[in-house]
Amino acid sequence: MSKNWYVLYVKPKNEKKVAERLSANHVDVYCPMIKEVKQWSDRKMTIEVPLFTSYVFVNISECERQIVFDAPGVVRYLYWLGKPAVIRENEIDELKKWLNNDQVENYTLTTLEPGDKISIKYGALKNKKAEIIEIGKSRVRLILEGMGVVLNMKIKDLA
Repeated sequence: MSKNWYVLYVKPKNEKKVAERLSANHVDVYCPMIKEVKQWSDRKMTIEVPLFTSYVFVNISECERQIVFDAPGVVRYLYWLGKPAVIRENEIDELKKWLNNDQVENYTLTTLEPGDKISIKYGALKNKKAEIIEIGKSRVRLILEGMGVVLNMKIKDLA
C-alpha cells in the first residue's frame, strides 16, 4: 500500500491545530512554518506562522484518505485536474530542507495571476516573454510579446 502526500484545505488560522490533531491520530502530517516579526503599537514579537495559509500536507494511502475528516477544521482535499493533488516526496523534502536552512533570511510567496508577465524557460518557446491572460483548471492562455499571437496551452497532469 503506497502512500502519497496530499494537500488538505483547512479552515483559516487552523493549520497548526489540524496538524496537531492529525498527528495525535497517527497521521503523517506536515505543516511548514516560518518565523515572522509582528509589530503591535506597544511591542514587536517573533511568531511562527504557516508558510501556506489554509494548507496542510498529509502522507497517507488512497484508502486512508477519509480519516483526515475526523479532525475538526479540515474542509476538503485540494484538487488538480479533477483528482486530489499529489505532491512528490522530493518536493516535500526540498521544502523541509529549504525551511531548515539558516542562510535564508527573507522570502516571498506569490501565485501567478492574469496580467502577470513571465519569461518561458523551457521548450520550443524558451526565452520568449509572455503575459498571462487566463488561468484555468487545465489550460493557460498567454499573449506572446513580440510575436503578436495568443497561445492556448493545455497543461499535462504532472502527478
